[in-house]
Order: sequence, then structure tokens, then C-alpha cells
Amino acid sequence: MSMRKSEHWMKQLDERILEHLDTEGWSTPFIMAREAGFEASVGHIKERCARLQYVGFIYPMHGDMFELTTDGRLYLEGEIDAQYRPWPSTERVLKE
Repeated sequence: MSMRKSEHWMKQLDERILEHLDTEGWSTPFIMAREAGFEASVGHIKERCARLQYVGFIYPMHGDMFELTTDGRLYLEGEIDAQYRPWPSTERVLKE
């Protein structure tokens, strides 16, 4: 497995969200907040999911259910460099 190429805006929580979606297939911020290994509130996970959606690493299936995209999986495999994704500033993410 190649080393992941994260960007300065990414947090450890983002990695955990992506790994969880890779393992489970889909999830919601509420479900993730209840899982072991997630030390974050539902609101904080929702905010991180919005950023990951903005850069194309996850996709909303229905309501607040998310799944990993092909790009998200490629990121986890170290094949995509997050540096070349659109920068998910708060203003940009909230505008969506």
C-alpha cells in the first residue's frame, strides 16, 4: 500500500471517516459518532463530511447517508494526492 498524500486542511477524523466508509460501505454522522474510535460529536463529523464531499472523496446517498467515492478509495490507497483537490474552505463548503 502506498503512503497517503493528505493536505494541511485534513484532520485525523477525515482519515477515520474515509476508513469507516471503506469498511462499512455507507454510514451517517450519527452512526459514526457512536462507533468506537470516533471521538467527535455528530455535528463535527457532519462538518468534516461536508468538506470530504466538497473535494469528492465521499458522496451523499440519501439524506445524511454517505458512501466512499472512487476518488476517496484511491486516496486511501495513496493513488490520489489531496493537494490537488479543491481547497474546502468553510465559505466554499457552506455555499454548497
